Amino acid sequence: MIRYRQVLAVPGMAPLLGVSLLARAAITADVMALTLYVVLGLDMSYAAAGGVAAALTAGVALGGPLLGRVIDRRGLRTVLLATVVPQVVFWLSVPILPYGILLGAAFAFGLLMVPVQQVTRQAIAAMTTAGQRRAAFALEAVQGELSYIVGPAVVILCAAKLSPSAVVWGVGAVIVAGGAGIALLNPPLCAEGEADPGAAGRPPRREWLGAGMIAVLTMAFGATMLLSGVDLAIVAMLEEAGQVSWAAVVVAVFGMASVAGGLIYGALPRPLPTWLLLGLLGLVTTPVGLAHDWPWLCVAVVGTGLLTAPTLSAVADAVSRLAPAGVRGEATGLQSSAQSAGFAFGSPIVGVAIDVSVPAGGFAAAGLAAIAAALIGRLLSHRSPDRGLRSATPLVPGHRTLSHIGPTPSEGGERG
Repeated sequence: MIRYRQVLAVPGMAPLLGVSLLARAAITADVMALTLYVVLGLDMSYAAAGGVAAALTAGVALGGPLLGRVIDRRGLRTVLLATVVPQVVFWLSVPILPYGILLGAAFAFGLLMVPVQQVTRQAIAAMTTAGQRRAAFALEAVQGELSYIVGPAVVILCAAKLSPSAVVWGVGAVIVAGGAGIALLNPPLCAEGEADPGAAGRPPRREWLGAGMIAVLTMAFGATMLLSGVDLAIVAMLEEAGQVSWAAVVVAVFGMASVAGGLIYGALPRPLPTWLLLGLLGLVTTPVGLAHDWPWLCVAVVGTGLLTAPTLSAVADAVSRLAPAGVRGEATGLQSSAQSAGFAFGSPIVGVAIDVSVPAGGFAAAGLAAIAAALIGRLLSHRSPDRGLRSATPLVPGHRTLSHIGPTPSEGGERG
């Protein structure tokens, strides 16, 4: 735990992580809040609710790199002001918007979602030393897992007691409060030894968006594709067994195992390669469908959970190392977009696998997708020039000439 005490002792780190956790819990619950509002408040179908959720998710995915680019050019507070104010307008107006306008507004304001996750990652990269960074990103990944455990659950509980409009307003209020809190903290986004992005200028994309970075983004996509697929496969498996009411227990076990795995990984003396972590995650997930009732499924998802947060933290750490300071906002935005795309594609692809086979096929499809992404990441990393990799402390250990390619990735968010 010494590593974590050192990270939390960094000036400004503990308040940043606290405010970020609050905001991320609300952001992970925003889709659930809108879903419940459309179904319960507008009395429409789940398909209609899914349309609003998809519009919001698409906006967030497309807006990440754009907001990151503006952060690099204009600074943190400018972007937070430009996103917090529209969020106030959107969440206050949701209960009075007809469905058609809500659909378009969800996409537009998704583009302007407060970039809590990517700002937190940028700040971690700037505020920590190389020796502290892996533990810091492990805490960030654990934070993402906790937000997924707490956020949607709180929204569902509140929906049973309050009106759908009140739940929507509550989620929006917490998102706005989180953005305002980060603006007040104003964490540094460049380390002391790094040149100011505005003064130094932006390096051309060809200098940093090469094979190494594409490898990391591919693995970010594969990791979240697995996670969204596993969530769907759990429900499908238990529905077939007539035990769907136990799905929440299985998901909770999965999440707590991920939290434990992240904490263990951050305390290890040496990192593991990102591609290896993702490949192992895929391997342990593929046979999970062999468990046919909820107690055994709880046991089976522990292995997947233990490797989830380490994989996501490794991805985030890798992006921070491969991206020069002048483009770190755009790079973390691309990471968030890749993870959002993985979540968007994972469920339908795994759903097809379940429909054409059996629920166990969903776990196999999710695991194989992650293995494929790990192999692609490994191959692309080998194509990266040594010069570029050395300057960024690359991702894939195995090159004897490199100092330590490894996790040195959510979206989450992250997970998201």
